Amino acid sequence: MSALVPDSLTPRPIAVLAALASGAMLLTAFGFQYLGGLEPCHLCILQRWPHGLAFATGLVLLAAPRALWRPLMLLGAAIVLVGAAIALYHTGVEQKWWQGPTTCTAQPITGLTTDELFEQIMKAPVVRCDDIPWSLFGLSMAAWNAIASIGIAGLWLLAWFRAGSRPAGA
Repeated sequence: MSALVPDSLTPRPIAVLAALASGAMLLTAFGFQYLGGLEPCHLCILQRWPHGLAFATGLVLLAAPRALWRPLMLLGAAIVLVGAAIALYHTGVEQKWWQGPTTCTAQPITGLTTDELFEQIMKAPVVRCDDIPWSLFGLSMAAWNAIASIGIAGLWLLAWFRAGSRPAGA
């Protein structure tokens, strides 16, 4: 990551870039929802929260004294890594590697009576977490979110590292 970010770029602008990237992730998600008509599932909604918190952390960092920069940068990285973990979990649910939450995935129908099957269908969520409504190069939105979140966390960590390696006036 350090090779992609010029050495002349100081820690706070790197952290602000990370926060703006999380903001862009949110705008993209809302764009897919409100402009593209792709309703989010429960896990999709959960993936948005860390990006919102990371964006807010960046705003706080802009007003924070230098003594708080490093803790805020570490917090930003941790928040986005939680988002990456949720996205990786969601990717596994989509790929059927493991069962997702019963609130948003299809349940097995073997051994059910007609009435039980009807009840399961009626209680099923409109948007299921184990469906892939959109993909690019074979990767779902959840997978892309995981990749982007790891990259954004890398920016936060690079800012944290550079903030610790620079003199107080730099």
